[in-house]
Amino acid sequence: MDLMKKLSIIVPCFNEEDTIPIFFKTVDEVLHTISDINAEYWFIDDGSSDNTIEEIHKLNVENTEKVHFVSFSRNFGKEAALYAGLQSATGDYIVVMDVDLQDPPELLPKMYAYLKDGSYDCVGTRRTSREGEPIIRSFFANQFYKLINSISSTNIVNGARDYRMMTRQMVDAILSMTEYNRFSKGIFSWVGFKTKFIEYHNIERVAGNTSWSFWKLFKYSIDGIMDFSEIPLSIASWTGVLSFVSAILGLLFIVVRSIVIPGSSVSGWASLVCIILLIGGLELLCLGIIGKYIGKIYLQSKNRPIYIVREKK
Repeated sequence: MDLMKKLSIIVPCFNEEDTIPIFFKTVDEVLHTISDINAEYWFIDDGSSDNTIEEIHKLNVENTEKVHFVSFSRNFGKEAALYAGLQSATGDYIVVMDVDLQDPPELLPKMYAYLKDGSYDCVGTRRTSREGEPIIRSFFANQFYKLINSISSTNIVNGARDYRMMTRQMVDAILSMTEYNRFSKGIFSWVGFKTKFIEYHNIERVAGNTSWSFWKLFKYSIDGIMDFSEIPLSIASWTGVLSFVSAILGLLFIVVRSIVIPGSSVSGWASLVCIILLIGGLELLCLGIIGKYIGKIYLQSKNRPIYIVREKK
């Protein structure tokens, strides 16, 4: 007879008071169909401003042995919540899920079956469609995956979700990466291990509204590119080289023209001003790229905690 295994479910929450009870009931019903696991829940309250922590408290009181939580002192972001959950989880297998039920719980038995027989170290999920999302968001999401996979040695599967089940060995490898600037999709891929992806169609939120605006997603994508690629630095360097070569060629043209056509005057002041502004803009762009990397180094060197706990049970 197989020994009982422990499954830890990590659930980052930010202003999700409406979805928490629905999530717990739905997932628990699915887990009851898996006979050889004991489950523990780790709800991570990421500094919510609504009644999220009160809803988590209720679940904790009603299910003391099963439901646990970590409450942050303020909002530190989803990446910090994921890291806190991975640190707190004690299971043989660990799964990360969104509380809005856009990650279908009915896939859990299938994910567990793949890990149980030892064929894989991780079972991830990816959306094959983005129906229900704004068209502009879907377009930029697809372009992001194309871009990052073309400039980074770490492959990130298009449509991959944070929703995945992992072995303890893989989670320990992820926790060994203590970097301050975290991009979990990249980290999951970078650590390696044998991974299988299960595909499904996009599912709408069960309740509430998403806290991810287009601007937040855009900034998150920029961080992901800079965390897993040095190409932007190379672009800055080559832009400088191109500007230098262009300037040399321009000077040579002026000198040669002055020799061939004595007394020729230099015209086109408007064009000259535009060129100066263009070069100045390129310089500022390159400085901005370099500054972004230096800023990440600066934050890492401070060695600040990734999150601060206000309450934990």
